[in-house]
Amino acid sequence: MEVVQKYTLAVLVENEAGVLSQVSRLIARKGFNIESLTVGATDNPAISRMTIEVMTDESHITLICNQLRKMFSVFSVKLLDPEQSIRRELVLIKVSTPTHNERNEVIQIANIFRASIIDVSHTTITISLIGDDSKTNAIEDLLREFGILELLRTGITALERGTHTIYEETKERGEFNYGKNVL
Repeated sequence: MEVVQKYTLAVLVENEAGVLSQVSRLIARKGFNIESLTVGATDNPAISRMTIEVMTDESHITLICNQLRKMFSVFSVKLLDPEQSIRRELVLIKVSTPTHNERNEVIQIANIFRASIIDVSHTTITISLIGDDSKTNAIEDLLREFGILELLRTGITALERGTHTIYEETKERGEFNYGKNVL
């Protein structure tokens, strides 16, 4: 039995309506739940980059990668090595702070984590934090004792470290003709 773990995929796709749905349906049809999904435009407005996290085993992640590569709207798929990639997530946390002392304690915790205070009222503080899983989980655990009123995680976005890029494993560049230098 293979070990189930979290895998992170970087996927370059056409920036068109319906592509996100096609990709997520493909993964769902294979029986997997997407743990995290972020999508945004790249430096080329015709291309979007998806960062997808899936809990699975090695043989199934290979299957998912191969199936994604077969899709016409997908330019490139790369399985990111956690040791060789930079992973970040934006987290917004609204915390109950009905007293002056509680507000001061929450501000101190935010400062320790280099988080930003983005909203303050008489009874709440909202914090914005960008970090990896361990950092975001740690601040969440510390703030839980004050009463987290709302919490939003955007999902992981990731890039490889150093000179490695997603363009190393692309379909043949001549295969698509979307104008000037799509890839």
